[in-house]
Amino acid sequence: SRRAAQVIISSRSGSWVMSRVWDDGYPWDMVYVTRFATFLRNALPSFVSDWLYVKKMNTWFKHENYGLMPLNGPLRKEPVFNDELPSRILCGTVSVKPSVKEFTETSAVFEDGTVFEAIDYIIFATGYDYAYPFLDDSIIKSRNNEVTLFKGIFPPKMERPTLAVIGLVQSLGAAIPTADLQARWAAKVFAKSCTLPTTSEMMDDIDEKMGKKLKWFGQSQTLQTDYITYMDELGSFIGAKPNIPWLFLTDPQLALEVFFGPCSPYQFRLMGPGKWDGARNAILTQWDR
Repeated sequence: SRRAAQVIISSRSGSWVMSRVWDDGYPWDMVYVTRFATFLRNALPSFVSDWLYVKKMNTWFKHENYGLMPLNGPLRKEPVFNDELPSRILCGTVSVKPSVKEFTETSAVFEDGTVFEAIDYIIFATGYDYAYPFLDDSIIKSRNNEVTLFKGIFPPKMERPTLAVIGLVQSLGAAIPTADLQARWAAKVFAKSCTLPTTSEMMDDIDEKMGKKLKWFGQSQTLQTDYITYMDELGSFIGAKPNIPWLFLTDPQLALEVFFGPCSPYQFRLMGPGKWDGARNAILTQWDR
């Protein structure tokens, strides 16, 4: 939009747009990705947590006024991070339109009846279909973008757990720490110091989790997961999940920062295999960096 005379965004279902800078000028994940926020989302009735979510997403600007309001607002679909888009829309260099009805040789016709002529370039950003043609369907099967992996890692129908898929998840959290914790668990499974449930139990878990994902994130984002809930689940398998009640009893200062502060990767190095002696100090001083 800094070079073209006019840029048009056609959005079929809208999207939440977030700034990288949130409350008091801090990075968004330092403020948003906390155990306290996760507790509220999971503990409050759905209609209350949905209302709070939409209200928070509209704090920076009201999406409805910009033509960006998601069709199903409460869905926790992965937002778009863009610090400039609202200002570009305000100054008129970017226009937001609904779905494209049809293209002509030189123009685009939108569902609202408007027509834009003399279009030079069209960029399709329609997303992806997840497919794994290099693996047999008996190992991993993708159905309507739903991936049949136990905890997003292990194919449930293999005779022995000799394959782990690392990084095939999306969450509003850091990707590298997620992959690190996945790999730590996978290594223990390969070493036979951790065991997996039976095939039927793993399939039941996959179906249960998929139902929740469809409710929270929608069909297009079935790889999405709640960052802290997922990390805690993985951590519990290897003894690396922080024991919050125990921390409140033994180290209240650390417990308060772990529960109310950013859920940084240091938390999964406080205890268990791979424990790091510097994790406590790193957590208590993370706001200084």
